Amino acid sequence: MSLTPRRLSPEASRDAALDAARDLLIEAGPLAVTLKAVAARIGRTHANLLHHFGSASGLQRALAARMAQTITATIGAAVLRARDGDHDPREIVDLTFDAFDREGAGALASWMILSGNEDALDPILDAIHALVDRLRSEASLSELPLADATLQLVLAALGDALLGGPMAKALGLPRGTARDLAARALVAGRT
Repeated sequence: MSLTPRRLSPEASRDAALDAARDLLIEAGPLAVTLKAVAARIGRTHANLLHHFGSASGLQRALAARMAQTITATIGAAVLRARDGDHDPREIVDLTFDAFDREGAGALASWMILSGNEDALDPILDAIHALVDRLRSEASLSELPLADATLQLVLAALGDALLGGPMAKALGLPRGTARDLAARALVAGRT
């Protein structure tokens, strides 16, 4: 049996690395997302990942960009379903909170800021801005305060991902209280 790694196209190798980086982020947090750990997970070399991403910062930026595109596409579709009355607006809140908590976007964004890698947030901010612009172009949504609602929802989801559990416990509140508050604010902003 050969131990030589199977040959992947550059795109497939990059995708495999980003999948592994996302898995490591979810499993062990942002400190686990290193070039060495990702390379080991996919059976590639550190040099191979440097070729694709340039640096650990480049890997983080690419991971942030991929997550942002996936998350904003999912949330955008939920906004349109809620607009059409097909789904409860709470779905938008849950998707946003889950992205920041369970999917690791909150930890990744915070880690990038704290480590001085703030420009790696640009893909996230650009994706959110593009989503708001796209939603504004929908006639039925053009009059809503989408930027205000987005800012409030994103900051609530980020705060909840980082401190929601301990804060709710300290205040004797159910863990989902921040989601409930965000859902009420989102519904109130629509009227």
